Amino acid sequence: MTKIKSKSLNIDIGISESNRKKIAEGLSDLLADSYTLYMMTHNFHWNVKGPQFNTLHNMFMAQYTEQWAALDLIAERIRALGYPAPGTYSEFIKRASIKEISGVPKAEEMIAYLVKAQEATAKTARKLFNVVDSANDQPTADVLTQRIDIHEKTAWMLRSLLED
Repeated sequence: MTKIKSKSLNIDIGISESNRKKIAEGLSDLLADSYTLYMMTHNFHWNVKGPQFNTLHNMFMAQYTEQWAALDLIAERIRALGYPAPGTYSEFIKRASIKEISGVPKAEEMIAYLVKAQEATAKTARKLFNVVDSANDQPTADVLTQRIDIHEKTAWMLRSLLED
């Protein structure tokens, strides 16, 4: 029986160390955008008011619930690549392309902010595809494809609420 040392083992999954690092960095940016989007959506769920209250309150809840589950998928992929996942507000603020919203916007403004945040998160995921493809990293490509699909579809649905 081979004795395993208490030190961590080298990661040998067929992706070079430099590519794993680049992918983990990109996923960390995606995690930051995703967490910021989650917080924004949850905030709007709590604070929405007006004639569309019930519709938006329930829609935002479905969205932030889905986003919460996605945070774990992204963070766990970073960990599988051998890197720590960022997990503090200060790290997320540095990495996120989405900026916090101050105050409580009107319902239509909330929708518009969420459209932009969904699109920004999709763009962050899409930027990572070239590295992931060249590294032959199918699990990360799968995560990115799922996230892009969800963010683009959600942006479309939210955008539809603002159109005549």
